[in-house]
Amino acid sequence: MNIHEYQGKEILRQYGVAVPNGKVAFTVEEAVEAAQALDSNVWVVKAQIHAGGRGKAGGVKVAKSLDEVKQYASEILGKTLVTHQTGPEGKEVKRLLIEEGCDIKKEYYVGLVLDRATSRVVLMASEEGGTEIEEVAAATPEKIFKEEIDPAIGLQAFQARRLAYQINIPNELVNKAVAFMMGLYNAYIDKDCSIAEINPLVVTGDGQVMALDAKLNFDSNALYRQKDVLAYRDLEEEDPKEIEASKYDLSYISLDGNIGCMVNGAGLAMSTMDIIKHYGGDPANFLDVGGGATAEKVTEAFKIILSDPNVKGIFVNIFGGIMKCDVIAEGVVEAAKQVGLSVPLVVRLEGTNVDLGKKILAESDIDIVPAESMADGAQKIVSLVG
Repeated sequence: MNIHEYQGKEILRQYGVAVPNGKVAFTVEEAVEAAQALDSNVWVVKAQIHAGGRGKAGGVKVAKSLDEVKQYASEILGKTLVTHQTGPEGKEVKRLLIEEGCDIKKEYYVGLVLDRATSRVVLMASEEGGTEIEEVAAATPEKIFKEEIDPAIGLQAFQARRLAYQINIPNELVNKAVAFMMGLYNAYIDKDCSIAEINPLVVTGDGQVMALDAKLNFDSNALYRQKDVLAYRDLEEEDPKEIEASKYDLSYISLDGNIGCMVNGAGLAMSTMDIIKHYGGDPANFLDVGGGATAEKVTEAFKIILSDPNVKGIFVNIFGGIMKCDVIAEGVVEAAKQVGLSVPLVVRLEGTNVDLGKKILAESDIDIVPAESMADGAQKIVSLVG
């Protein structure tokens, strides 16, 4: 789950991580009031959307008067920002962060992420802050320094200190940088983050080390124990189909293709998308109905797939272990009846009660194309859609 920058800074402030003073605004009038309430003569007007690259897209402006705050707020609110993370459709700005300006001497990058190769959290830092870290990694990887963190003892002060020296934090500010990194790590662990990224971390003219921007993402599987984090969820920033899927415990991610996929098991779902691509098709979604899906869940899954206007065909690929093929077949037939299926449907069943499942499909009055294997099904649906 993603949250907005201002929300991330609220969390970081609880852990002693220095951030600029700021206020959220939903209207131009609130933006001006927020600026008036801040003790500053320079303000930063920042679009709040769940995407990076806002500055390049015109979503971050520095205002030197209240009139400029009003002007920039008017320009940014309601604007559709298109960044490298939004896709070509962009995202509409519905809220702003009005923040006090600061005297920036130098920008750095600090981030925490889980390294799946080692199953450990890694703290990364670079003195090339303020730019996309992916570009730094590609062009000058030697400028990114890393500390692997032992989960039994957590981030140690000497590791943070070593990073601070490696990225050339001024000597007199190293202790503040260490405290900053320790606080960031504690927030990452306590709040079940998947990413905590500060870009840029800045040192200021008055000797502060602070997070000028903050990106926190959270492990959705841990939200049941993070009620305060869950309260930050902004449904307007999420795909309506993904929101609907979460109500039925379905794992759904919308993609750009035209072949809807319904599969049980994440690994099989990934393989299904791969084989569709192999035969020249484009998957419209990742959808895992799980191992214990009911006919009702299957029906809802169909409705969600078909709510995407780009879907021109559906491939159901089920391997029944815990999941019974007859339950899936009943759900497919019921769903097809309810939604008035008007696109080609290919179904491949294998596993528990497969013969009964195939019988249910064959005896239905729904136009269903059976497949004998995953490859056979992928070829059929790609051909029917093409």
